[in-house]
Amino acid sequence: MKILITGTAGFIGYHLAKRLLARGDQVIGLDNINDYYDQNLKYGRLADTGIARDAIKQGQLTSSTSHSNYQFIQLDLTDKQGLVDLCAEQQFDAVCNLAAQPGVRYSITHPDAYIQANIVGFLNLLEAARHHRITNFVYASSSSVYGLNQAQPFSTQHNVDHPVSLYAATKKSNELMAHTYAHLYGLNVTGLRFFTVYGPWGRPDMAPFLFTDAAFKDKPIKVFNHGKMQRDFT
Repeated sequence: MKILITGTAGFIGYHLAKRLLARGDQVIGLDNINDYYDQNLKYGRLADTGIARDAIKQGQLTSSTSHSNYQFIQLDLTDKQGLVDLCAEQQFDAVCNLAAQPGVRYSITHPDAYIQANIVGFLNLLEAARHHRITNFVYASSSSVYGLNQAQPFSTQHNVDHPVSLYAATKKSNELMAHTYAHLYGLNVTGLRFFTVYGPWGRPDMAPFLFTDAAFKDKPIKVFNHGKMQRDFT
């Protein structure tokens, strides 16, 4: 299969790319390599899949030096024409969208970034899939969509109409948009409500890494709500 993975400089996208490459799929990775967190970590992930930092050129495919079935392009999903051109040229069998503007607290101070990346960018990708007959569409939603839901353990059958952050609202919007495109155009869509994912090459701003770093440095772990808060790691 030929698969487009967006967000391959990111944590989950990087690991998915490695798994699919090992399986023998032909993979095109896409990322805008923004500076939400340390770009050196993002370039490090790319380098681990054979994409050298100095070889990357905006809007152009770069071939991996370690995987003959892998190419990477630095492109923003808000670049509608660039995305259309890529999909028209490559004729993908499937898309796995792991690109997004993450972060709950950051969405309070930078709302525009979330609308552009998570709404406009997502729409552009759905449109590209629709017009270029990419029938298999997998995307990252988030456990944040559960918002004020009190029922536990969480279930896909629970109401998710009460998000408590703009980030969560954009992810809920993604689910509605994907459902609509599946209904109207027959796209086979699958949304994944990730909780806090951790592992090698993980994000430095996530709880497991913050807690571990504090422990190693013999520093206190930040506790909120006077110690009465429970973490579900999302």
